[in-house]
Amino acid sequence: LYFEPLTLEDVLEIVDREKPEGVIVQFGGQTPLQLAIPLERAGVPILGTPPDAIHRAEDSERFDVVLEKLDLRRPPSGVARSLEEAEEVAMRIGYPVLVRPSYVLGGRAMEIVHDVASLGSYRKFAVKASPEHPVLVDRFLAEAIEVDVDAIADRERVVVGGVMEHIEQAGVHSGDSACSIPPFSLPKGVVDEIVESTRKLALELGVRGLMNVQYAVKGTDVYVLEVNPRASRTVPFVSKAIGKPLAKLAALVMSGKTLRELEFTEEIWPRHFSVKEAVFPFVKFPGVDTVLGPEMKSTGEVMGIDSDFGRAYAKAQIEAGNSIPMSGRVLLSIRQGDRPRIGEAVEEIANSGFEIFATEGTARLVEALGFPVTVVPKVGQGHPDVVECIEAGRVDLVFNTVQQEPSVVRDSFAIRRAALT
Repeated sequence: LYFEPLTLEDVLEIVDREKPEGVIVQFGGQTPLQLAIPLERAGVPILGTPPDAIHRAEDSERFDVVLEKLDLRRPPSGVARSLEEAEEVAMRIGYPVLVRPSYVLGGRAMEIVHDVASLGSYRKFAVKASPEHPVLVDRFLAEAIEVDVDAIADRERVVVGGVMEHIEQAGVHSGDSACSIPPFSLPKGVVDEIVESTRKLALELGVRGLMNVQYAVKGTDVYVLEVNPRASRTVPFVSKAIGKPLAKLAALVMSGKTLRELEFTEEIWPRHFSVKEAVFPFVKFPGVDTVLGPEMKSTGEVMGIDSDFGRAYAKAQIEAGNSIPMSGRVLLSIRQGDRPRIGEAVEEIANSGFEIFATEGTARLVEALGFPVTVVPKVGQGHPDVVECIEAGRVDLVFNTVQQEPSVVRDSFAIRRAALT
């Protein structure tokens, strides 16, 4: 074990001392992947997926060629090496767009942008665009379901370890989303398409070892968001959910074993539900908003297991420190676009004996559904307002959804901070 920075110079010094038969770059996130090609050029033998295959998946323009060959969908996108190019791409594919630097980890400097002005200000904190590190501009698929897939391949056979359906909608970083194995709402046809697309990608790229693919499902259309030819942070979760040590199997595959020799040749679809929930440090950082987005904020995760999805999710919440009240008062403040979809939830809340409080627009919907509701003023529109109700301990549970526009997020920040506190 070496306590050295993961830079080319330091790794080459270690290689010179150890003289290994091979080096594995799949188990360290994005940083080792970026070292794969320079290490190979320096004569270091890379075990597993070839560095050129890694580059085909990481380079947006080369990856587009792969998707076209396999006839797989991707959200409309473009590559920009200047602000002017980014504006052109955004105008062509339409707002909102997801802007991100290439070759980064944890969604760093990634943002959903809604207009030209926001695109201009993105440059202030983004990794500087350059010919070596262009900025990727993708059409943002609003209200889509994101899906994570971990698979293991030996160049001849591909076995999907797990298909994880995210509970938060697309646009929230995969490390911050709760997710479920097996999927809790996706139709079988969509899951089958995702498994088959994963197989095609692994075989085309020549993956040897682990691979992670992120998809977005809008309606019944499946879009490939990105492929990471490496282990992802979800591998331990998937391994526990299916009872197979994926990292160990992948290391053996990289050293020359086949999946047939390892007797891991077909998918395992557990009968129980495993739910991963992220753990956040918000309470330690005054002034930080709890709204999630493309940049990762979580610092840990927990797991709930049960034969029933709802109970597995509840267990994960309890483990994450989110105590779930069984009765009392619930406060609803729901953005307009979500209101048509909350009828079933409102009915369950009311039938469970909760007293419903709501801001004006949401209250009208609750009344239309035939349930009693107490209207609570928004901040600055009367007393006691929503924040004062939360701070006074009059509310046991808060449901708050918000538009993605920065100004709207800022205006409703006080509700979320009061609930957290």
